[in-house]
Amino acid sequence: MKGEARSMLHKDESKQEGHIWGSMRRTILILGSGLLLFVAFWNSVTWHLQRFWGASGYFWQAQWERLLSTYEGKEWILFTIGAILVPALFFWCLNGLLLVVDTTGKPNFISRYRIQAGKNEPVDPVKLRQSIRTVLFNQCMISLPIIVVLYPFLKWWGDPCRRELPTFHWFLLELAIFTLIEEVLFYYSHRLLHHPAFYKKIHKKHHEWTAPIGVISLYAHPIEHVASNMLPAMVGPLLMGSHLSSITTWFSLVLIFTTISHCGYHLPFLPSPEFHDYHHLKFNQCYGVLGVLDHLHGTDTMFKQTKAYERHTLLLGFTPLSESIPDSLKKME
Repeated sequence: MKGEARSMLHKDESKQEGHIWGSMRRTILILGSGLLLFVAFWNSVTWHLQRFWGASGYFWQAQWERLLSTYEGKEWILFTIGAILVPALFFWCLNGLLLVVDTTGKPNFISRYRIQAGKNEPVDPVKLRQSIRTVLFNQCMISLPIIVVLYPFLKWWGDPCRRELPTFHWFLLELAIFTLIEEVLFYYSHRLLHHPAFYKKIHKKHHEWTAPIGVISLYAHPIEHVASNMLPAMVGPLLMGSHLSSITTWFSLVLIFTTISHCGYHLPFLPSPEFHDYHHLKFNQCYGVLGVLDHLHGTDTMFKQTKAYERHTLLLGFTPLSESIPDSLKKME
């Protein structure tokens, strides 16, 4: 009997090891294929973009030097504007437009693309006001002080307000590294927040919205805001000693994409929010941003069996995917 038990245990361990190695091989295949495609198109794409960058490079360099001369001796103000105020402006402009639809249901053209039909039609005004207050608190009382306090260290490490702007190729490399670091840190910090020890006291606040809207992308407990919203986005620029222009662009992109992933609408020609919307619906699936680590760890298996997964693609037309790929007679699994 002991021999049989050992044999069964050995088989289970072999299966588990095979599953892990299989997942790793698939992940390497995905990343490797993406890298090959990236290399194949690198010279062609960057040649055209570099022409534009080079043609306008002197203009932007001159504007940057003018800003430096205006804030000479007070570069921390320029850094605060670039790292906090400009990204926040993008965040609130985009969310202002989305809130019009969320609170009025108009224009109907956009409402047609709602992912969870019947939810937030219109959004609960009391719940919305509470969420907006929390978002403003996180931005003004947490993000702003942290950025200001970090500036002396950043100035010592790489001086984000240095005179020379980064080259276009270096900027693209930075974005690739920032994205990879954010994916890893966000996945594991987010998954940790779903541990019972942290979920009820911290992360549950964000999951009060099972059908998310754009503005609640920053609706979170202060600890979560630092550990899972700010840290994954900040580590890349910190490690790279990035220029303020790269930091401003990256932070703005992060806020735009997290708004899209929470917006509740699968709009044409924009990244699909189906992945993270499903996470809000089911809680225990789809923890990452890109989905690579979810694939590796098997935390997207339920998602892959749903209609939401079939709709998780870039919409290149104007027919809502909820109509072209309708739910079956059952509700979303």
